[in-house]
Amino acid sequence: MMKKLGRVLKVVGLTLAGALAVFAVMYVLFDLRVVMTGGGMPTLRFVMTNAEQAELVAEHRARQQARVDGGGRPAPTAVPDAVPAEAAGEVAPDAQAGTAPARAPAAYWTDFFGPLRNGEYREMPINTSWPAGGMAPLWKQPLGAGYASFVLARGRAFTIEQRGREEVVAAYDVATGRERWTHAWAARFTEALGGDGPRATPTWFDGVVYALGAEGELRALEDATGQVRWRTNMLEDAGAPNILWGVSASPLVVDDTIVVLPGGPNGQSVVAYDRGTGKKAWSALSDRAAYSSPMLVTLGGVRQLLVLTAERLAGLTPDSGQVLWEYPWSTYNDITVAQPLLLGDGRIFVSSSYGTGAAVVEVTGSGGSFFVREVWKNNRMKNRFSSSVLHDGYIYGLDESILACVDPATGELLWKGGRYGYGQILLAEGHLIVLTEDGDLALVRANPERHEEVARFPVLDGKTWNHMAIGGGYLLVRNLAEMAAFDLRRQ
Repeated sequence: MMKKLGRVLKVVGLTLAGALAVFAVMYVLFDLRVVMTGGGMPTLRFVMTNAEQAELVAEHRARQQARVDGGGRPAPTAVPDAVPAEAAGEVAPDAQAGTAPARAPAAYWTDFFGPLRNGEYREMPINTSWPAGGMAPLWKQPLGAGYASFVLARGRAFTIEQRGREEVVAAYDVATGRERWTHAWAARFTEALGGDGPRATPTWFDGVVYALGAEGELRALEDATGQVRWRTNMLEDAGAPNILWGVSASPLVVDDTIVVLPGGPNGQSVVAYDRGTGKKAWSALSDRAAYSSPMLVTLGGVRQLLVLTAERLAGLTPDSGQVLWEYPWSTYNDITVAQPLLLGDGRIFVSSSYGTGAAVVEVTGSGGSFFVREVWKNNRMKNRFSSSVLHDGYIYGLDESILACVDPATGELLWKGGRYGYGQILLAEGHLIVLTEDGDLALVRANPERHEEVARFPVLDGKTWNHMAIGGGYLLVRNLAEMAAFDLRRQ
């Protein structure tokens, strides 16, 4: 019996040793790596190293420029800064921020997750008759690592990437993918579970790109050239340690300031810099930072900052950071990522994963007197890396990795269906545009009665957690290694 057991153990040992040897060869020669999915499961993927990816991007950009210089590339297609005013008409009143109707801005998708940071696209009608076999991209090309999205303005798309040992802000032509300029600084953020690269999506305002690196480097760059107007490091300024998965909250322009969330102690959690000079204007709170981005909203007739830290959801005055109201909200390892979602009538939806769930709170009052009431709280919607959207009075979002619809009045789960992994969603033309964790692009009708997928096709290769961006009818997608653009304009 012991001899038989010994032989079995020997076979197992040899098999394991052989498997490890094969993995070692694949690791060295073919870049086979263990990659964590959004659900925390390890998978084997062929992944280029940071240096290899940077070299690939450099080679591609050199060929791209050679085609342009040699006259071998067609002239870039003109991309309008915005839909013409006479075609755009009036934008519907903002149920989230309570603002009055206004014409579409000259540059539309200039903030993380859209103009209102709520994932909704309302600039112009788009094509929702997607062919069964999928759509061909306008262009597709490599880029550096990182989890940032794009902002779009003046026919260009701006993002931030990891290329080798540098963080790089890059400007691309939306319609052609041509790289117009880059601006880099020495920084390299690595994290074994999530991956390499910067996380925070830049912000565009009035000709300036505000870019924030994964280690706190904040720079204001001219949108035409990438020239630096000013720079600082918000973590150093605030005396704040970096958070586990890197700085992720996108900067927010508020009047003459740019607001960031370093999460520092001693009143340095929320910081506003003068957007023209980079000098600190004010700071507030002492909360640890999370991964959600600040928003500018109106509640009870009062304009205010909405911030979600590692400890609470709070409304702050936009000129000094004074706390108007607060609601406790925390989760495992401070992993609060999703954007709060305003529902109208002073109600706010908030959601997190890791056993937390979702809640709707109601903020009432005006002036300096606000009251917060929890309407409901349950585990029917658990947004991990993605944020939910609101359409016709219903909430749609990824409950972990499955699409779901929830009644915001009661918290009732209306349906759950369609496995998209830990991807991202946008709302446009009564449909949900879903970018799956595996790089598929899907179109789903925003129907509170049932899950109704219209189309689905592959667009990117590899783990895809990045948010999408859309402007002028052009949809831009990216992940850690690739980016692509699709023309969704109605023909």
